[in-house]
Amino acid sequence: MAIRFLSRCVCLAIVLAVGVQAMLAKEPLKVYIVTDLEGASGVYKFSQTREKDAPLNVAACRYLMEDINAVVRGLREGGAQKVVVLDGHGNQTVIPDLMEPGATHITGTPRPGPLNGIDETYSALVLVGMHAMMGTPDGVLCHTQSSRSENRYWYNGVESGEIAQGAAIAGHYSIPTIMVTGDEAACREGSKFLGPHCVTVAVKRGLARESAELYPFAETRKALYEGAKRAMAAIPQCKPYALQLPIKAKKQWYSLDAQKNKTGKLLTKEGLIPDMAHILAF
Repeated sequence: MAIRFLSRCVCLAIVLAVGVQAMLAKEPLKVYIVTDLEGASGVYKFSQTREKDAPLNVAACRYLMEDINAVVRGLREGGAQKVVVLDGHGNQTVIPDLMEPGATHITGTPRPGPLNGIDETYSALVLVGMHAMMGTPDGVLCHTQSSRSENRYWYNGVESGEIAQGAAIAGHYSIPTIMVTGDEAACREGSKFLGPHCVTVAVKRGLARESAELYPFAETRKALYEGAKRAMAAIPQCKPYALQLPIKAKKQWYSLDAQKNKTGKLLTKEGLIPDMAHILAF
């Protein structure tokens, strides 16, 4: 009887040890966030996004930080163990001392790649503060890469904006995009490219390119937090967004007169993009 009991104890100890080793060997659940400024709560005009460190810009960056922090809290509540935030706006927006505990952030330029440090170890991508692609009638501050030269891009015949660009880079590493936040038009665009399981949270409704119906901050931050928790649960249902390589690409933009700062003639470029590392360099 004692031998049988001892044998059971040994077996139980082995099972527990194997279980602990498996837990220790398991990679932490990692989420990569890309941010932009135009789609943040309270942002609706270019003077908030272009004039770095001007009062309107400082306030807009603070608005964005609160959006980011609400999302980070929701992701961690939903099970994310590591969260990395990439400051994706051109003149940078992250305010370090306002970053939510539990998230690291990448800021400053230049960088080695379009989504610095992203790889197959990440479980999901989240896009915060996004805007719709150039030419979207109800898209608040809509543009694709450059609002001044009014760039437009087509990949394999499909016109695409920054939401699709970011999701495609993540998709190259088999990472699904699980959440998009911004205005109603950006959320609509996110659902179109990423499917119904990708969680979208709108913080405003566009009336024209520089006018919007803004939603109360207390309500948008709550919605962002709850949406991030739902997004974590949706990871198994979300599929990576993939572009067939090589990408048949087309770009249109206006040349700019540097002295008069006026739009010039419409230019077009076409060609093949060999891999995702070069998609934003086209």
